[in-house]
Amino acid sequence: MADGAVNLTIDGMPVSAPPGTLLIEAAKQAGVLVPHYCYHPGLPVAGLCRMCLVEVEKAPKLQIACATPVAEGMVVHTQSAQAKSARMGVLELLLINHPLDCPICDQAGECELQDFTFQEGRPATRYSPDYAKRFNPVEDFGPDVLYVPNRCILCTRCVRFMEDVTKEPVLNVSERGDRAYIGIHPEARLDHPWAGNVVDLCPVGSLLSKDFLHKARAWELDKTASVCTGCSQGCNVTLDTRDNVVVRVRPRPNLLVNRYFICDHGRMNYRWMNRGDRIEAPLVKRGGGELQAVDWDEALERTAGVLRGAGGRAVTLASPRMSTEALFLARELCAGLDWTGAVQIVMGEEAPLAGVPNLALRPERAPNGTGAELLGYGRDYAAALQAAESAAVVVVLDEPEVTIRTSGALIYLGYGRDYAAALQAAESAAVVVVLDEPEVTIRTSGALIYLGTVLPEGARNADVVLPIANVAEEEGTFVNRDGRVQRYFQAKPAPGMARPAWWVLAELLRTLGRGESLAEAGAAFDRLARSVERFAGLSYASIGAVGAKP
Repeated sequence: MADGAVNLTIDGMPVSAPPGTLLIEAAKQAGVLVPHYCYHPGLPVAGLCRMCLVEVEKAPKLQIACATPVAEGMVVHTQSAQAKSARMGVLELLLINHPLDCPICDQAGECELQDFTFQEGRPATRYSPDYAKRFNPVEDFGPDVLYVPNRCILCTRCVRFMEDVTKEPVLNVSERGDRAYIGIHPEARLDHPWAGNVVDLCPVGSLLSKDFLHKARAWELDKTASVCTGCSQGCNVTLDTRDNVVVRVRPRPNLLVNRYFICDHGRMNYRWMNRGDRIEAPLVKRGGGELQAVDWDEALERTAGVLRGAGGRAVTLASPRMSTEALFLARELCAGLDWTGAVQIVMGEEAPLAGVPNLALRPERAPNGTGAELLGYGRDYAAALQAAESAAVVVVLDEPEVTIRTSGALIYLGYGRDYAAALQAAESAAVVVVLDEPEVTIRTSGALIYLGTVLPEGARNADVVLPIANVAEEEGTFVNRDGRVQRYFQAKPAPGMARPAWWVLAELLRTLGRGESLAEAGAAFDRLARSVERFAGLSYASIGAVGAKP
């Protein structure tokens, strides 16, 4: 047992926990989930639902596991007849007025009331079918939150979140007894930048997201671990997909980054992942000037042919929304040249979560700005733009809203997200390579190569078009503002023959005779870690579920 730890027994299993640990958390070490509603590890303890009652030997009565700290020699029984009978009684009271809305409730399939009723409840109700249940109309609490009071079990998680975590106490428990419900201040709305978390915290279907309302059933969803692209905080999220469409973004616990919460900006930042007008195959311009579908080998060879022989200065203007692997391989594309790299950081308003230290919607809307800096990209964008004018090769990653003039080769990489974009290449450019959707007509006397998710009208005169995946369709890593490298995973397949940007760049390097093929993001990251001192000692496998620092 660890030094200074408290030793106890839970359901016959010896457990060692730090002093002050609550029984409900210690039980998890023994593989025991004590039923609960009001308790949440990210909120202050309330101890009011009484669902977590357990039997503690030598205690005069049942104890609530959510508010009872461990003690040396404690013996706990979570499945004793007395504890199970008490929890059954609590459930019976909760179900007196709860409607049978499961067939139409968005929470069905992931509802804790459903789960514990099946696990702990009575096989049948003792109430008459003629018993009239309480009814209250649905209330509109805010821009994305609906309140269904008929389903509410008054766990008060939402009240405590707004009061103790956001520090904006706009919710309360109104009335008393069987008339009680969650009330909102008459002159307030639930429009705090982090208010959407009350939907995630609600254990039943009482607080609903308007955005997700009736979109899917829980059992139809595939869940994938990812990282929010909204800012530099790097919050861990889960992407819920149905039929290869992202329908919801929810927070994924990571105590080192975002604890249990995400902001509403990140929660709603997913619709761009589902664009339908995607490029599905490599295209090359034939003799008649028409783009025709080809295989990857022919498209890459055609692309490499116009890039061979470049020399002199190279400039990379990068978006901090690209994966670390793509940023690294874009730099490698300029190896041997006098290279300058810069990132353009889009700024916005900061929205801190008052009750959680070091957690906020950051003003830097840059999920991988730190990763770019670790790879040698600077923030002096004006100087990089000036250097681009005389560069032999200019690589642009994503959609910087700038006009780029160069007499060399222009390479543009990006995951367009309907931001207003402007990219105007100099008409004297020898080669223009564009990755993703600059919403502007590109005029050049040289060769235009376009890599992107969709093909805008302004790029239809391209010599080569290479389709790439967006962040929901690939694996990769971001580095957040604290220097933590975090993995995100593929949530849905890329359409047609589209491939991740790191794969396209790696294959282009291979075709140029400057590298090997990379079959997965892990191989790209491990190649990065071997080449860049700031990432030394890391491997793709060692990053794990919570990330790692170089």
